[in-house]
Amino acid sequence: MMETTALQDPIEIANFGAVTLGILVYFLGARLTKRFSFLSNYSIPEPVSGGLLAAVLALIVVLMTGRTISYELGARDFLLVYFFTTVGLNARLADLMRGGPLLVLMLGLTITFMILQNLTGMLGALLFDLPSQAGVLLGTASLIGGHGTAIAWGPTIESTYAVPGASELGIATATVGLIMASVLGGPIARILIKRNNLSPAVDGPKDVATAAVPDQSRPSTLTHVDLMNCVLVIHAAIAIGYVVFEALEAAGIKLPLFVPCLLTGIVMSNTLPPLFPKMNWPAGTPAMSVISEFSLSVFLSMSLMSMELWSLASSAGVLITTMVLQALIAVLFIFFVVFKLMGRNYFAAVISAGFAGFSLGATPTAIANMTAVTQKYGPSPVAFIVLPLVSAFFVDLANAFIIQWFLGFG
Repeated sequence: MMETTALQDPIEIANFGAVTLGILVYFLGARLTKRFSFLSNYSIPEPVSGGLLAAVLALIVVLMTGRTISYELGARDFLLVYFFTTVGLNARLADLMRGGPLLVLMLGLTITFMILQNLTGMLGALLFDLPSQAGVLLGTASLIGGHGTAIAWGPTIESTYAVPGASELGIATATVGLIMASVLGGPIARILIKRNNLSPAVDGPKDVATAAVPDQSRPSTLTHVDLMNCVLVIHAAIAIGYVVFEALEAAGIKLPLFVPCLLTGIVMSNTLPPLFPKMNWPAGTPAMSVISEFSLSVFLSMSLMSMELWSLASSAGVLITTMVLQALIAVLFIFFVVFKLMGRNYFAAVISAGFAGFSLGATPTAIANMTAVTQKYGPSPVAFIVLPLVSAFFVDLANAFIIQWFLGFG
């Protein structure tokens, strides 16, 4: 009866309502952080605590009424583009140059971990007598790849390799992964920072939006003109990024829209101000900080509150077993490989929080983890350049090849 009712009469929340709830969920998380000190002590982002509670409340509603809840998330996805465009606009060439070798190292570590993640997924599948190919849905297709990649590969794996409910398994894995990614990053960074007595190398701003050192000659006040100037520049970057996105898509190269927008922002901020020094460029301003933090906070709140926890029951056994293994492998890899090879310093600790975020969840989760850590302990600008380029650009390309390779096993 519950399934029939849910299919006939779901609770549907459109974009306006979803964004409004996302803002409310953020404030709920902020209230929880003030009430329970362990949330701030372990750098759990406000959208995470609020979003998880909202998802649990939604589960209760579904269990009590038999009606599923679905959100229209188009506005959420646009907020993601907004956020990464601000990251690009705030990037300094000096930070990019410093991050070059680290980016190559991070990419190598990530690809190594992706292989381990799929091997762990295959082990979980075999323990429950599933075809080995189901392992990619318990691995990189759903974790590093996220919900989108899981949905894309699910039908293919179900029809080609006789994995019943493959799409549902992938979505459930991505959901649990997002939860783990949200709660593990902060504690990992706290342990590394406290154990090794780490601190930022230089003084500076404490959030990603102002990762570039701001111009001290500018006034610190915020006006509507400042916001309009920021929005105009952001929209220009997005417009150019969208043209690049369509050109790449026509050439057969598929990337998330926010990647070309991020790169466009980097190019614009490192070319236009030197060419036009009198231009009121908004990088590193309070207005850019407000827009960046707003878009990331509401995006993550909406992502977590919209998790369909009621979909996890059908694959509880294989899901719990495999995800415990995945979390264990990720934590060990971060402590004994990522942190050590990335330098054993404060930057490495911040990157470790981000690595937990995107290796088990998604790039925005990684950014939120790192933002919460840097707000508490201090800045790490290079981390916010290295990680998004690896997790959002190179990893998507590598994941497609790795998934195909593992599907050839068995």
